[in-house]
Amino acid sequence: QVQLAESGGGSVQAGGSLRLSCAASVYIHNIYSVAWFRQAPGKEREGVAGLYFGGNTVYGDSVKGRFTISLDNAKNTLYLQMNSLKPEDAAMYFCAATPKRWPRWGLPGEYAYWGQGTQVTVSS
Repeated sequence: QVQLAESGGGSVQAGGSLRLSCAASVYIHNIYSVAWFRQAPGKEREGVAGLYFGGNTVYGDSVKGRFTISLDNAKNTLYLQMNSLKPEDAAMYFCAATPKRWPRWGLPGEYAYWGQGTQVTVSS
């Protein structure tokens, strides 16, 4: 069983930055694929960034060039660095993990383990 706990959310003005953290209860590197998803009120949960075995990454089109996903192997902690934030980035952000080596990108059903989420608010 994998337990995930997000932190780092908050309120920021447009153009600002936040770094989200996701602490995992188990060793992650090359055992689980991990990802960040987000969900705004009334919208479906969408993939933001994914990290696969071997360090391959994938990003949603709307965040490419602004967000960076990374993993601190020693701390078993996943990060999401978010720069140049826009009001449309406001959402609840979730980290997720799966033992699948190549989960289909952007599909929440591919991920078995989820954190409780951390709220990000961006004011214009």
